[in-house]
Amino acid sequence: MRLKHYSLRTEQAYVDWIKRYIRFHGNRHPSELGSRDLVGFLTHLATHRNVAASTQNQAQSALLFLYREVLALELPMLEGVTRAKSPARLPVVLTKTEVAALLGRLTGVYRLLGQLLYGSGLRIMEGVRLRVKDVDPSQRAILVRDGKGAKDRVTMLADRLVPALRRHLVHVRHLHALGALREALRDTRIVKLATPHTLRHSFATHLLESGHDIRTVQELLGHSDVRTTMIYTHVLNRGGRGAISPFDRLAHGDHDADQ
Repeated sequence: MRLKHYSLRTEQAYVDWIKRYIRFHGNRHPSELGSRDLVGFLTHLATHRNVAASTQNQAQSALLFLYREVLALELPMLEGVTRAKSPARLPVVLTKTEVAALLGRLTGVYRLLGQLLYGSGLRIMEGVRLRVKDVDPSQRAILVRDGKGAKDRVTMLADRLVPALRRHLVHVRHLHALGALREALRDTRIVKLATPHTLRHSFATHLLESGHDIRTVQELLGHSDVRTTMIYTHVLNRGGRGAISPFDRLAHGDHDADQ
C-alpha cells in the first residue's frame, strides 16, 4: 500500500478489515478462503453489524486489495452479497449565524482549524496536515497536497485568517524550539531553568565578558536604551561583584584546597 502511495488512514483501515476478516473465519489464512467466505463476511457486516454502505464498501475494497495485490489471487464475481442500504440523507449545513456562533465557542488551535475548514473548505485531515510552505498569504491561497484521491489542489485563504495563521506559526516555532532545548538540557544535565531566550542572554553576557563595548552589544541586541543592555553587566558582577576571593590568591602550599 505504501508503494502505491495509499494514505496512512487507508492503510490502517485496510489492515484492520483484513484482521477482522481473518478472525471472522477462525484465524484461517486468506489463501484458504474464497469468494463464498468473502461474501459471507460482507453480508454479516450488513445484516448483523448494521454497518453503513460506505463502511461495507471499504471492507470489500480492503479484501479485494488483499487478494489481488498481496496474494495475487483473482476471485470470481462476488454474487449474493447483501448490501447495506445507503441512507438518503442531505448534508448538514449551518446558517451563517450558526457558523459564527460555533467558531466563536472554539479556542486556540481548534478555533484556527475550524476557521480553516470553513474559510478554505478543507477536510479535517487536510487542515491537520497543512504545512507552512503550502500557505501563500501574498496570493491568499492554500495548496492542498495529496488530498482525497491523491490529488493536489489550490483553494482560497480568507484574508481574516492570515494574521491568525502567522501568530500560530510563531507559537508553533516557539514550542518546537522549547521542546528541543528541554531535551538538550536533559541530555547535558544542565539544571538551570533555561529557555530559548537564555541563549540570547548568554550571547550578550559572553560578548561583554570578552571585552566588547556595551554600546556595540546594545546595537547587536537591538536595544533602544543602553540601560536595558546594562542588566548583563550585573550578571557579570554576581558573586562578590567581580572581586577575586583572597582564597584564590593563596599560594599553592595550602594542600587542603586540592583534596
